Amino acid sequence: MGLKEEGKPSTEDVELMRELQKQLRLNLRLWTAIEHSGDLILSTYSSQSQHLEELLTRTLNLGESNSALVIAARGTGKSALINAVLKKLEISGTLGNGLVVHLSGLLQTNDRHALREITSQLQLEAATANKVFGSFAENLAYLLECLRCGTKESSKPIIFVLDEFDHFCHHRNQTLLYNLFDVAQSAQAPICVVGLTCRLDVIELLEKRVKSRFSHRQIHLFSDDKFDPGYLNIFKTLLQIPTSFPSKTYAKIWNSHVSSLAEDDNVKKILKRQYDTSHDIRSLKSMLLLGISQVSAKKPHLTHHMLSEAQRLINVEAKISILQGLSTLQICLVVAMKHLTTVYEGEPFNFEMIYREYMKFSHKKSSMQSYDRPVIFKAFDQLKSLELVRCVDSTRGIRQEYQLLQLMMTPLQIVEAIPQLPNIPTDIEQWACSSLL
Repeated sequence: MGLKEEGKPSTEDVELMRELQKQLRLNLRLWTAIEHSGDLILSTYSSQSQHLEELLTRTLNLGESNSALVIAARGTGKSALINAVLKKLEISGTLGNGLVVHLSGLLQTNDRHALREITSQLQLEAATANKVFGSFAENLAYLLECLRCGTKESSKPIIFVLDEFDHFCHHRNQTLLYNLFDVAQSAQAPICVVGLTCRLDVIELLEKRVKSRFSHRQIHLFSDDKFDPGYLNIFKTLLQIPTSFPSKTYAKIWNSHVSSLAEDDNVKKILKRQYDTSHDIRSLKSMLLLGISQVSAKKPHLTHHMLSEAQRLINVEAKISILQGLSTLQICLVVAMKHLTTVYEGEPFNFEMIYREYMKFSHKKSSMQSYDRPVIFKAFDQLKSLELVRCVDSTRGIRQEYQLLQLMMTPLQIVEAIPQLPNIPTDIEQWACSSLL
């Protein structure tokens, strides 16, 4: 089934585009929605996935309790890896009667919420409805007792996946972590605790009693640092639609177009800039989401123009947008701070230095109106309230003119943003793009 690029699109074309948008958005939201996504992540981290699989298998088959941390940068696939391993164990039948409990440090912000979520996922609300517990440990012990099938050896194994593990370290007394690790160490019930975090120093956040019960097993993931083929393959994978798509003919056409798109030099240039900005796959997903939102029945194919526009939108920062609402005087002060940041190599400065830099420009290079010092200070104070500059130390007892400040934008951002501002005087634009005055 093809799409007409000219004329009014048919109802079938509109419906097809609706299904395409739905599938692509699902791809970008859930890695598991992509065909063969599990195989891809398992092959990317083959040794780490094997280690995790062996760890979980020992808990599921032998009743051996374990604990481990999966540590990696954001967007490298920690959650995708543990989900792929669990899916593989489920398909092979190893998971069997084992239970999986997913907790997140961003959602379960205290131990009470975490315990309620554990109870809900284990479907034991009825068993605990009329019970009164004296402590968290008693409650957790009762939940584990409810899962025993006669003897300790026949207890149902449980796998606890703690996403954003470092947030659980900030819970009061780390009660949840202490009890989970204590159960794992003392072999009260077959459980495996797997924490996912991006903090390398997460072990140092654990209290001494919690640290002593942790196995100190750490699994580190290292993302593929190569742009080609690693990053390009991920780009193609995220945009591929499965063979189960309603129109198999269009699925084949779309996938072929995506493959050719990845070979286009203009697209590679866009992706290379995105890659150089951030290796985080989530930033790539955000850019692709803006790109595919432009695909319609009239424009049925993704183009490098769409991706270029998406990258422009995704890279617009709030502080750069703020510049568009500033007065000419405030723009001059920002440029003066840019020059001070450059000449002092990022060291802080104060208002007196900014004022002196502005007056040098006003007297030598500009025919614009010269403002009085109180007016300039008022304009500068407004820049502070907009958080374009901030104080770098305690301001108590220090006059505002002499407080040390730091510009919250890079010189490169200012150089790129100034020419895009409407009605900016030529001499100010040249001053911003020039070297020191």
